[in-house]
Amino acid sequence: MSDLKKYIAKRKAIDPDFAKDFDTGYEEFKIGVMLKIAREQAGITQDQLAQKMNTKKSAISRIENHADDIKLSTLKKFAQALGKKLHVDVA
Repeated sequence: MSDLKKYIAKRKAIDPDFAKDFDTGYEEFKIGVMLKIAREQAGITQDQLAQKMNTKKSAISRIENHADDIKLSTLKKFAQALGKKLHVDVA
C-alpha cells in the first residue's frame, strides 16, 4: 500500500468528517472522469459535444471537471449526445 493510501486510510479511520467528504469528493471526481473518457472514446471534442447539447464548451468542461450536483437530465443529454444510453445503478 502506498504512503498516500495509508495516510487516507488512517485519516478516514480517525476522522468521520474527512471520510465522508473524501468519499463524496472521490465519487464526484470519478463521474467527471467517466464522462470525459466516454466523450474521448466517442472521438468528440468538448466543442462538438457542446454543440450537440446546445450549450457552451465551458459547461462541458465544468461537467467533466466538477461533476458535483449534476442533474440526472444533464447526464442523460450527455450520454445521448454521445450516442449512448445512461445506466444508473444503486448499490
